[in-house]
Amino acid sequence: MGRDGRGDAWKHRQWKQGGIWGNKRKFSPRKLADEPQFKFDDVFITPLRLRRHYADDGTVSYTEFERKMAPTGIRIFDAYLHYLTDGNSDLQVFADRHGLRVDDIDSLVFVLTGMRGVDFRQKYQVRIANQLLRYTDMTVAEVAKRSGIGSANNLYLTYKREYNLAPGYRRQRIRQPGDLGRFKL
Repeated sequence: MGRDGRGDAWKHRQWKQGGIWGNKRKFSPRKLADEPQFKFDDVFITPLRLRRHYADDGTVSYTEFERKMAPTGIRIFDAYLHYLTDGNSDLQVFADRHGLRVDDIDSLVFVLTGMRGVDFRQKYQVRIANQLLRYTDMTVAEVAKRSGIGSANNLYLTYKREYNLAPGYRRQRIRQPGDLGRFKL
């Protein structure tokens, strides 16, 4: 980076609101001409597998409940949903495994849901994190890793952006009496 006569980095002096050279960023969100084929809630696969049941004598047991494991019937998209549900976030690994490019997956997500790929992934990961915070006693770091968000710091930044709350406070807000232990992984 060059220096100007005053010892300042010239690049930093030239920053303007729209970018380094003052050009405004032209961003126009893509929009499908038709309704998307699937809504987000229809394709989400919960990571929770077991539901708590109370017997007549008061004993607690857990039984597996029915989850939609192939909500779309489109094999590659359903595989992608399973990949996200398992807490994976490296899109390049998934793409390589299936002989695709990352752009192909993002385009598929856009065509099927009307959402940009990055927005879909983030919403999916936040929904998983919300369920884990509400129904389990996992630490924030464990929730971050299991949801695919990565680290506790990433989860904190994501929740501050989405809810303007730290994950611990979000847990307090969404957890209802009797929620802890209602479901298990």
